[in-house]
Amino acid sequence: MNPKRAELSQCRRVVVKIGSRVLATDPELPARLAAEIVALRAKNRSFALVSSGAIAIGCARLGYGTRPREVARLQAAAAAGQSVLMRRYDEAFAAHGAITAQVLLTHSDLADRERLNNARNALGALIEAGALPIVNENDTVAVDEIRFGDNDQLAAMVVPLLQAELLVLLTDVTGVLDAEGQRISVMTDDARIGNPPGGVGGAGSGGIQSKLDAARKACRSGAFVVVASGLETGTLTRVIDGDDVGTLFAPPPAALRARKHWIAFTLRPRGALVLDAGAAQAVGELNRSLLPVGVIGVRGQFNAGDSVSLLGPDGVEIGRGLTRLGTLDVARAAGRKGKDLEILFGSTADVVVVHRDDLVLTS
Repeated sequence: MNPKRAELSQCRRVVVKIGSRVLATDPELPARLAAEIVALRAKNRSFALVSSGAIAIGCARLGYGTRPREVARLQAAAAAGQSVLMRRYDEAFAAHGAITAQVLLTHSDLADRERLNNARNALGALIEAGALPIVNENDTVAVDEIRFGDNDQLAAMVVPLLQAELLVLLTDVTGVLDAEGQRISVMTDDARIGNPPGGVGGAGSGGIQSKLDAARKACRSGAFVVVASGLETGTLTRVIDGDDVGTLFAPPPAALRARKHWIAFTLRPRGALVLDAGAAQAVGELNRSLLPVGVIGVRGQFNAGDSVSLLGPDGVEIGRGLTRLGTLDVARAAGRKGKDLEILFGSTADVVVVHRDDLVLTS
């Protein structure tokens, strides 16, 4: 057994994401999954589900031939489908004496620290009470500005909320496939990714690239991630047993703390700062704060406290952080130091654009 896979048997808190295409292909999946999760919970494990499917179900109920593009019709489909989706899960788990609880989130719920903490507390209380949280994006009210993008991304954000040790992305393929169409057992940096049939399009909104991105985010929080087929019986149990199923992503040696993970992967940058070579090295290699003298370009409109992307001279993102200055002040201070900053800001104190405590490297 691969040593990394052997560690999966020690995971006690697990997030499982189910895609729309899997649900559409296998109507019996909720019943199979319920029996499997209830059996695994009896072995001192806790679970949360992130489930797609509401829009697909709603489209069928409302007579939409294809998934609509208009926001209002997507919202209508979500409203018509969410209650049916929850009823299916509720009935499936009730058959085993388990209680489910619906949790609907938008991106703005997690972008605000107070609301994020409320969501964390609510999810923790549900698990402590023995209920199974079933999380979905609140598509009925979500618009582009407050959307996660797809439920792969939502699942990756739920992982640090629950301090989960394992994220399982159940899809309609056997795992991540290489350029020759063969399943990759353990993902490495040099793996050559293919584009498997069914990996993009269909009933859902995600694809293989979304899963790779979600896996990277979840791993940075310290969790293992497995992309595996939800169409095969017993997949979840086999994953936790350490069997060679799906594609495994292992976390790096050092995980990001919850706040830095939030800065890096939940907040959306309101703008970007272009750094000169010296500042890029200081930030990227020496763990220094970003000072005005290292800024050579300002993009977007942002206020103090907003998230900004830090770009090297070549335009490639180095990291993300919370700026201590708004757009105008950064533009005025860019390239300046010492007396020039004192004249601008009326203070001899050091002027910092992004402090290292509020900065996360993403490259």
